[in-house]
Amino acid sequence: MATRVYIVYYSMYGHVEKLAEEINKGASSVEGVEAKLWQVPETLPDEVLSKMGAPLKSDVPIITPNELAEADGILFGFPTRFGMMCAQFKAFLDATGGLWRAQQLAGKPAGIFYSTGSQGGGQETTPLTAITQLAHHGMIFVPVGYTFGAGMFEMENVKGGSPYGAGTYAGDGSRFPTELELEQAFHQGKYFANIVKKFKGSS
Repeated sequence: MATRVYIVYYSMYGHVEKLAEEINKGASSVEGVEAKLWQVPETLPDEVLSKMGAPLKSDVPIITPNELAEADGILFGFPTRFGMMCAQFKAFLDATGGLWRAQQLAGKPAGIFYSTGSQGGGQETTPLTAITQLAHHGMIFVPVGYTFGAGMFEMENVKGGSPYGAGTYAGDGSRFPTELELEQAFHQGKYFANIVKKFKGSS
């Protein structure tokens, strides 16, 4: 039976979605792994989103909290808001109380990827503060560490991401993930999928 990896994300302007797509490619490249993209529900009304200049959502399906239990491993992606995950993603996780009560996510590997507006805007605090959600569910946090190699030490160009996971900078919204950031996202997906596959094989 295939190892199921879910990539669950929220993306208002498309930056996190670009990372998610590349992570999905990386996870899908691992033999025996079935990766799937999911979006969390939007909490803002269309009128507000329109005023904020947010584009229409893609056709990636919307996940319900209970569907998380189907996965063998989950990668969570979100933009930052003041150094923490956005309210839309927090609202989704707040709805997982039933899973927590039944401990249905306990022992499942989990990873994080993210987008921030600037270099000091939360590339480390965003994933770091999100780990509390994983801990309360008893999930096993799988950071990418420095397994991406030389790409982790890029100093000549602006690069998002950290040992916690793949990342990008949105800036004023016009900047999208660079080739190097997308490469790290692909790597994270592949690295994470291999670990989830090992976990499942040993259980």
